[in-house]
Parts: sequence; C-alpha cells; structure tokens
Amino acid sequence: MMGAVADGALAEGGYVLGVIPRFMKEIEWGHAGLSDLLVVESMHERKRLMFENADAIVALPGGSGTLEELSEVITLKRLGMYTGPIVLVNTDGFYDTLLAFFERAIRENFMDDRHRSMWSVVREAAEVLPAILNAPRWGSDARDFARI
Repeated sequence: MMGAVADGALAEGGYVLGVIPRFMKEIEWGHAGLSDLLVVESMHERKRLMFENADAIVALPGGSGTLEELSEVITLKRLGMYTGPIVLVNTDGFYDTLLAFFERAIRENFMDDRHRSMWSVVREAAEVLPAILNAPRWGSDARDFARI
C-alpha cells in the first residue's frame, strides 16, 4: 500500500521521501522511483527520521507495523515531542475498535479528555488533506497535562 501511495504522490508531482532499514533494502523492499531514499540501520532510526521529517502522520488501515508506528507517534504527541497532525483513515470502520480503546482509556483516566484532539478520523482518502489543514494546534505544552 505504501508503494501505491508513493506512486500516486509522484504521479501528481509530489516529493516522496522514503526511509528504509538496510535489511529491507538488501531484500529489495525499497521503491526505486522515490524522490529520495534514506537507508538507515534500524526500524527505530527509520521511525525517528519519518516522524522528524513528516508534516503530518496519516494512518491507513494496516497491520502490526501500522499499529506500532501509530501508537508511538500518539505517545510522542501526548508528551509534546511530536506536534503535527495525526489522521486515521477509518475505511469501513477499520479503526473503530482502536478508537473505542482510546475512549475507554480517557473514561478510566489513563488519558486526559484533551488527548482526543491529538488525532482526527476520516472515512475516505479525499478527507485527509482537509483534516490535516484543520487539525487543532498541539504544542509542547502538552507535557503539562500528560501526567495524569
């Protein structure tokens, strides 16, 4: 799916930066047509560079890697270490269960009510850019209420 998204962005004249661990490059999992491709030593370094270079995080339906990266960036935002928009593309209710988990965490005081504004939820890809542009401001002062 990442390749299809990259191809779509490139077809429209977009700039696509890829970040791939060396082991994935060695087994030819990279995309040859990207604007830039950074090869790093670990998945941890990959995520760090992706989060540092992203204007926004968009989570499409996916598996364990998507869930792990989404969870980490939400944690970083909760701590004020990532302040950009996070958009979940909830196609066919894919993220309904995860969103219910977050609601429970808020209800049971593991998260603050204000944490709901860390992410936006859309149903279709066409809604992603408006969600990014209309995302509420999130600053490093989030640390002030990160501790519950």
